Amino acid sequence: MSRTPNYEFQEWWNKQRDRNHDELLLEKSDNLSTSPAFLSVEIRSSGSPGDRMADKDRARTRSARQISWVWLLKFQQIAGSLASITNGIVYLVRTANRRISSPDSPADSATSRLYRIIKVFLIVVLLLLVFELVAYFNGWHFSPPSVSSASAEVLGFIGFLYANWLQIRGNYLSPSLQCLINLCIVLFLIQSVDRLLLMLGCFWIKFRRLKPVAAFEYSSTGKNAASPEDYPMVLVQIPMCNEREVYQQSIAAVCIQDWPKDKMLIQVLDDSDELDVQQLIKAEVQKWQQRGVRILYRHRLIRTGYKAGNLKSAMGCDYVKDYEFVAIFDADFQPGPDFLKKTIPHFKGNDELALVQTRWSFVNKDENLLTRLQNINLSFHFEVEQQVNGMFINFFGFNGTAGVWRIKALEDCGGWLERTTVEDMDIAVRAHLCGWKFIYLNDVKCLCELPESYEAYKKQQHRWHSGPMQLFRLCFFDVLKSKVSWKKKANLIFLFFLLRKLILPFYSFTLFCIILPLSMFLPEAHLPAWVVCYVPGIMSILNILPAPRSFPFLVPYLLFENTMSVTKFNAMISGLFHFGSSYEWIVTKKLGRSSENNLVALEKELEPLVEGTSLHRSSSESGLQELTKLEISKKVGKNKRNRLYRKELALAVILLTASVRSLLSAQGIHFYFLLFQGISFLVVGLDLIGEQVS
Repeated sequence: MSRTPNYEFQEWWNKQRDRNHDELLLEKSDNLSTSPAFLSVEIRSSGSPGDRMADKDRARTRSARQISWVWLLKFQQIAGSLASITNGIVYLVRTANRRISSPDSPADSATSRLYRIIKVFLIVVLLLLVFELVAYFNGWHFSPPSVSSASAEVLGFIGFLYANWLQIRGNYLSPSLQCLINLCIVLFLIQSVDRLLLMLGCFWIKFRRLKPVAAFEYSSTGKNAASPEDYPMVLVQIPMCNEREVYQQSIAAVCIQDWPKDKMLIQVLDDSDELDVQQLIKAEVQKWQQRGVRILYRHRLIRTGYKAGNLKSAMGCDYVKDYEFVAIFDADFQPGPDFLKKTIPHFKGNDELALVQTRWSFVNKDENLLTRLQNINLSFHFEVEQQVNGMFINFFGFNGTAGVWRIKALEDCGGWLERTTVEDMDIAVRAHLCGWKFIYLNDVKCLCELPESYEAYKKQQHRWHSGPMQLFRLCFFDVLKSKVSWKKKANLIFLFFLLRKLILPFYSFTLFCIILPLSMFLPEAHLPAWVVCYVPGIMSILNILPAPRSFPFLVPYLLFENTMSVTKFNAMISGLFHFGSSYEWIVTKKLGRSSENNLVALEKELEPLVEGTSLHRSSSESGLQELTKLEISKKVGKNKRNRLYRKELALAVILLTASVRSLLSAQGIHFYFLLFQGISFLVVGLDLIGEQVS
């Protein structure tokens, strides 16, 4: 039997040996240090002094060579870094130039002309800044040179030019700019008073709890249960064009309306030019047809007149004469099941009523900063503008969707016309001139989707602001010749069109993007601080009151609205002077944010309906199968890239340049406003707001 080695004893023995060895060395070193000096021996080199000098020279030579190699390596690293930085800058400039010079849609004459004007303004501002910097470092801001007191030889050429520039801007340029400032201030105050009156009207409605009251309500139980005669014939229209992401949710939401099936007909008006989208929508319609829903699929071979032409074509069908009302929903809208039961009763006993408009509610309002800012704007539009105008004037602009029309009123005012890109506003104005009344229901909400990318939002805003100016040119004399009262004529011309559709984008762009930076270089023209900061801040607070949860975004909202003024101004000019892009219709891109979340719940809700029929689920594609196909088509789609917007970038440089000039003059409020407004333009110009794509 073998014995196990004792590792613990071996480890202890090794430690003791090492410790004794260390103590012995320490004792020897102590003895040497305490020994007499004569016992110590100094060892010197046996070589001659010349050899020692040679060793030093060789060491010095080696050190110099090593330093040279080190510096050469550093220079090589610096050169490599500069080369990589240069390549990055060149690549960035090429990419920026490509993205700026190749927009998705061709630029019209108004856009190119406005951009050329902004570029000229940018060059002038940069030259003026250089001029002012030279004057500042020469001390001419404190004691400006005078041409009368010194000659050009004494002042120098730059001083002579600066002295003449002071006289020109003080005697000629500043007075003209001051007149323009005063005009914009007057327009600004008028528009602010209009906003204030609208808010007071909204407060009055809330305080008195005013709202439209229907003659009766639909009830399914009890003594007041509605009879079949109480349900009028309703036509529901869903116009769409290449709505790949949202067609399912809109069709499903309309098909499950709580309304007698024999009293409702649904028209899916598909203008899609993509064959696969047509097939998907047609399959969805067939699926609901097999479930017992009265729904039709219509597709036009020639897409003329955009949405107005689509609706006009659908209203020309022979069976439309059997229906009394028509409800319209865009492809991304999802009305509640009781939508018709809440809107149709308002028509009963009110033969002068042409339109019942409901409020929009947004499923993606918290998706990103862009959707949050849009929610502030549209909340004010529906909560304040539409509600106040509907309550006190019985007129407002039709929003194009989520509303119910009396078909007789549509026929009386001439039906849908293709003359503008705002067919909804067009038919609302014509119906108002014919004496029809409107009702707005703020408590009936219809879910929809906000554009999440700045590109889609910009195109939408261009259409929304160019169309009203087209309509104003076309109907101005019709308004004057109409038989309505002079109050309604004044409301249409001065409030509805001029103040809210023309003056607002005009003074916003002119005042904050042109006059404010220009006044920094022409300081003799005074722009008060209350116009720059205080009144806009108060107006922004009023605008944000209908969406109180958005108060943390007050400052971004103010800056973003001024940033959007360049798009709105350009659209207003295009529509007013009939430029090419004013008649361009681009379908607002949707992402179908709610369709994936609601589709499974919708399928569960429809299971009793499917089980109650003799149909097999294999007779048509299920919603989940179509959603899978939709996801595959999304993945194989084209890669998108962020755009660079040249007008916004040019204005960003202008405003930042003006902020530097205001800093030289120690103008605090103006400096901060120009700085943050310039940063806002820069963020938007680089497409850093909204949905970010690769």
